[in-house]
Amino acid sequence: MSISTKIKADKDQLKSEFGQLLEEHFSSVPKEGDTVTGTVLSVSNGEVRIDISGLAAGVIRGRELFGESKEYADIKSGDTVEATVLEVENENGEMELSFRVAGHAKAWESIKALVVSSETVSVKINDANKGGLMVQYDALRGFLPVSQLSPEHYPRVQGGDKQKILERLKDYIGSSFDVKVLDVDEREDKIIFSEKAVWEDAQKAIISSYNIGDMVEGEISALTGFGAFVKFGDLEGLIHISELAWQRIDHPRDVVKVGEVVKAKIIQIDGSKIFLSRKQLLQDPWHDVEQKYKVGSVVKGTVLKVNPFGLFVELDKDIHGLAHVSGLSDSPIEVFDFAKIGDVIDFEIMNIDAKEHRLGLRIPGVKNAGEDPVQAATEEESVEEPAA
Repeated sequence: MSISTKIKADKDQLKSEFGQLLEEHFSSVPKEGDTVTGTVLSVSNGEVRIDISGLAAGVIRGRELFGESKEYADIKSGDTVEATVLEVENENGEMELSFRVAGHAKAWESIKALVVSSETVSVKINDANKGGLMVQYDALRGFLPVSQLSPEHYPRVQGGDKQKILERLKDYIGSSFDVKVLDVDEREDKIIFSEKAVWEDAQKAIISSYNIGDMVEGEISALTGFGAFVKFGDLEGLIHISELAWQRIDHPRDVVKVGEVVKAKIIQIDGSKIFLSRKQLLQDPWHDVEQKYKVGSVVKGTVLKVNPFGLFVELDKDIHGLAHVSGLSDSPIEVFDFAKIGDVIDFEIMNIDAKEHRLGLRIPGVKNAGEDPVQAATEEESVEEPAA
């Protein structure tokens, strides 16, 4: 190889190597929208300056300082931070950066990770509507539905009055609740939190020390149309209205009141829910019903309730029966015209089923009554036997 040829080859190689270095240099220069990592050089009022791996100096200022991730709250010189490129070069020849954009992305990454980890976090209550609470976690806003509140904060309002529920919820504004992240949808800007999930986790350890059949004693903490809540120890259980008493009742307040201490039996444990029975600790008044009442006898009964298919009748405080419409008259009648609540009427006992807590009645002398008024009402109106 001649000297000139060798010199030309060396030049070509140098050009190639220099070109590769230039390409590598410019390919490493960040573009708008990129996330860069740098070291904080200085922090002053209104701006933060950082060194971006020796490639460039960057500045974050104004509204772009306010990141949505907590890691930007107390930065200082020497800290390593991430920021988003807004401009590759501003009027001062510096790279214009933003903590706000990078912080937004980090905040969403953080909240998504909480769904997987099921970690408990604290949120602040900012506002309320009839469906639940608007809350803040870090710089992100989310929603805590009423259904996801713990029993302590659940607004138990008689009759479900939505305005009263809202008033209760507004009392929580400014408070902080411990919650878990239930669902996240960044595209829809939606985060759902659950306080009940935290409560349920705490309950599980305590509940494990109880078994079905255990007897407990506690205080009636709340009444609803479907039952009574009982607090015992650190737990709360529900006595469904059907488990409060052997006789038919229209509302739990007919037999118990808030603050009353009652004994109950655990009949079901479902996750964090405990179901209790009060009536199973009371003597079943139906066990000797056939000694008190005889088929064919005529007794006085007080009308408790009037329905299109017949009358619910109280024979005494424990024993209730049903007079089907077919047993009220041999000719067609309107039940609501025949009797009203509180009327005392003579009835003939048609049949008694102590095991099923059924007692059928009719007006004496009526011939069209079926053999089982309670069964007739069940089949025709799809209702349960009232005294069960």
